[in-house]
Amino acid sequence: MLNRQEALREVKGNILPFWQTLADEQNGGFYGEADFYGKPNKTAARGCILNSRILWTFSAAYRILGDPAYKTYAQRARDYLSSAFLDTVHGGLYWLVDHTGKALNTRKQFYNIAFGIYALSEHYRAIGDQSSLELAMALFDTMEHYGLDPAAGGYIEACSREWRSIDDFRLSDKDLNCPKSMNTNLHVLEAYTNLVRANGDERVRTALEKLLRIMLEKIINRDWHFELFFDMNWHSLTRDISYGHDIEGSWLLYEAALTVGDESLISTVKQTALAIAEVTYTAAIDRTNGGLISGCDEAGYIHTRKEWWPQAEAVVGFYNAYELSGEQKYFDAADSIWGYIQDHFVDRAHGEWHNELNPGNTPDINLPKAGFWKCPYHNARACLEVGRRVGG
Repeated sequence: MLNRQEALREVKGNILPFWQTLADEQNGGFYGEADFYGKPNKTAARGCILNSRILWTFSAAYRILGDPAYKTYAQRARDYLSSAFLDTVHGGLYWLVDHTGKALNTRKQFYNIAFGIYALSEHYRAIGDQSSLELAMALFDTMEHYGLDPAAGGYIEACSREWRSIDDFRLSDKDLNCPKSMNTNLHVLEAYTNLVRANGDERVRTALEKLLRIMLEKIINRDWHFELFFDMNWHSLTRDISYGHDIEGSWLLYEAALTVGDESLISTVKQTALAIAEVTYTAAIDRTNGGLISGCDEAGYIHTRKEWWPQAEAVVGFYNAYELSGEQKYFDAADSIWGYIQDHFVDRAHGEWHNELNPGNTPDINLPKAGFWKCPYHNARACLEVGRRVGG
């Protein structure tokens, strides 16, 4: 049953302890990979995305739960961000380093910089570290200077280390090679929301409002899905659907609107969030096997495997829709997916959550428990959000 006590027990008793075991006492920071059983690969390369997400997670956990151990682990990730990933010559954050902290890929992905802002602003909110706020604001300035498209609005994908144009913009081999994406812009929105919460800076608030309007006008389509990939003028390049991003975006949009504080915009985004939640509720809940379907391609082929992160975001997204509408079906959806997570994703033997499930709801043992994209941010955040929102 979805309730505060169970959610906090999950994050305190299962998710956070797993990530504490991945602290690298020799080289600093955290190991870059652990296998299905939780065994770390001590020489695996380390992505800045993972480090920033660990930093956000332990910072948020300390701010909300108050355990001093979480502050210690947050500081470990904070120190490593500066020592390994911060480009002190050209600014911004590197994409990838080796296990000793030596840069392997120095490209500047704005998605990556957004997560740096998100994590550093949370570290400041949790601990009051002024240096974290100053670095978050420096990264904001970098984003606005190099990442913002002043003509069509929104943010581009990537540059070289020296902020020159590059040919390959992709975050991963699953993505289209294009200059703008929903994913990057959604997480810039998320980062700016948290930065405004941290210091109330009006420049950030203005940038957040502009991006929120871009999301409403250019990225969300008439069918209440997020378009995924774009050219510079916001022409969509695919009709694929990501239900995980739809439901995640629905509640992040509303949090952004609340942070901007414009009542008319809040009202518009509320209706948008509910429309997205309704479409996701109708199309993406797997009423046969349980859980949330990740997405489908242009031909309507549904992804048969279940990924961990859309399940976490669905719990928050549907509960947010319940809060906004009062409709019981959204609470029931959040509760059902929470039960599905507990039954199939939570690894009670080795800790954390499984990465993906096969069509029969069995975990894929070949996928890592921790890795470049497998992190504590989605599921820990879902638990903390449930703890904040849900009674009983």
